[in-house]
Amino acid sequence: MGRSEMLRPIGPAVFELPRDFRPGMRVPVRIYGTEKLVAEMDPEVFRQAANVATLPGIVEASFCMPDAHRGYGFPIGGVAAIDAETGVISPGGIGFDINCGMRLVRTDLRWPEVQPRLRELVDALADRVPAGVGSRGFVRVTRDEFRELLEGGAGWAVARGYGTEADLETTEEKGCFESADPACVSERAIERGQRQIGTLGSGNHYLEIQVLRPDGIFDARLAKAFGLSLPEQVVVMFHCGSRGFGHQVATDYLRSFRRSMPKEYGLDRELACAPFASPDGRDYYGAMCCAANMSFANRQVILHRIREVFSDVFGRDPDALGIRNVYDVAHNTAKLERIELGGCERTLLVHRKGSTRALPPGHPELPPVYRQTGQPVIIGGSMETGSYVLAGVASGIASFYSSAHGSGRRMSRTQARKLVRGRELRERMARRGIWVRAASDRGLAEEAAIAYKDVDEVAEASEIAGLSRRVAHLIPVGNVKG
Repeated sequence: MGRSEMLRPIGPAVFELPRDFRPGMRVPVRIYGTEKLVAEMDPEVFRQAANVATLPGIVEASFCMPDAHRGYGFPIGGVAAIDAETGVISPGGIGFDINCGMRLVRTDLRWPEVQPRLRELVDALADRVPAGVGSRGFVRVTRDEFRELLEGGAGWAVARGYGTEADLETTEEKGCFESADPACVSERAIERGQRQIGTLGSGNHYLEIQVLRPDGIFDARLAKAFGLSLPEQVVVMFHCGSRGFGHQVATDYLRSFRRSMPKEYGLDRELACAPFASPDGRDYYGAMCCAANMSFANRQVILHRIREVFSDVFGRDPDALGIRNVYDVAHNTAKLERIELGGCERTLLVHRKGSTRALPPGHPELPPVYRQTGQPVIIGGSMETGSYVLAGVASGIASFYSSAHGSGRRMSRTQARKLVRGRELRERMARRGIWVRAASDRGLAEEAAIAYKDVDEVAEASEIAGLSRRVAHLIPVGNVKG
C-alpha cells in the first residue's frame, strides 16, 4: 500500500495521510473506505492523491472515494475543492470523458412480464442505441446545430421531441451547465462529436436492464419517493459520456496547459493546470461545460430510444408503462459551488473525477420532488453483480457533498483480458439468466466482475463514512455493452 505506516484512521471508514506524506502538500489526503477496501488500493492512488494535495488553491483535503483507483493525474474517485479566486482548474481532475454519468429509469413492469421477452428487448436496445468505438447516432445535425446543442444540453434534445420537461427536472443542473462557450472548442472536437449523439461508446459504458431485488430495499420511504417500490420491479440504468468530443476537449487543453503552466507550480505534468481566473482557465471551463452539455444531451436522446423500444416490444405507450427518469447524475466535472467553510461562505471549484455529487435533504439546488429526500446517488456495479441507489445526507458536507460513483476497477483491462475470455463470460452469464449484447468479446472480457471491487462493500463503506445512505439494490438481467 506504499507508505502505509503514515495512514491513520480518523473516523468510521475514513483514513488520512498527513501533509508530510510528500513535500509540497498544502492539505492532507483523506481516503474513504473500509480497512479492506483501503488496503487493496493501488499504491498509485495514494501517490496521485498526494500530488493533488499540492495544487494551488486546494482547501480542506484531497479526497478519495471508496471506489478509488489509479487514473490520469487525479485518481479515479478523486475529489478536490479549489478556491475559485486563487486556485487552478486541472483537466486531469475532471478526466477525458467529461460528464461521463449515470441515468436511472424506472418502469411499472415486473420481472415475470419482462423475462419472456428479455432477449428481444436487449437486442432491440442494442440495435437502437449504437455502442463501441466510433459508433454513430441517429441524430443528424449541422455544425451550427451542434454548437446550439453544446449550449443547450439536454434541454436542446427535449425541445426537439426527445423527452419531456419532467426529464430535465430530474437531471443534475436540469441537464445544462450554463457557462458553456462553443467558441472555446476546437473544430476537431466538433468534428469528433457531431455524429455521436445517442451513442454509448466503449469501455465501461453500458445500458442495463435491472430488477429490484425482493430483499434489496434498505430504506422503504426513500425507495418509494424514488419510484422504486414494486416487487421485482424492472428498471433501466445506463452509463455514458461525451464520447470523442469530451476526449478531444481534454486533449486540447492538456497540451495547452502543459506549455503555459507556471514552472513555480512544480506539478506532475498529468496535473497540468491554469489559474481558474485566467483567460486560459476560463476558456477551458467554457469548453468543459460544452462537453458536459453534450453528454447530458446524449443521455437524453438515449432515454428517448429506450422509451421507443419498450413501447414497441410491449405494445403500450411509454406513459402506460410507467417509464420515468429517476435521476441523471454527472461524473467527471468541475463545478462552481457556494460552500460554507470555516464559518464563511466561499465559492469553490469542486473537481469530481469518478465521483458523484450527493446533495442532502433540504438543499436548494435539488428539484422539488427530492427536496425532502436528498439527491438520488447511483453506484453502478459490474454487469455480473448489480448496482445501488443511495441518497445524499447532511454529513456529506465533509467531502463537499461527494460520493462514490461505481464499484471501481481492481485490475487493469489488460490484466482482465489475460484472465477472462469474453465468449466464455457471455455463455456463463447466459446460464445465470443475464442476456448480453457486446460490441466485442475483447471489450466484454475487460468488464468482467473479477476486474472490479465488490460493489456491496463500496456501497456499505459510502454509508458508514457518511457520504450517502443506501436505498435499494438492483441486479442485472440484460446488458448492452460498449
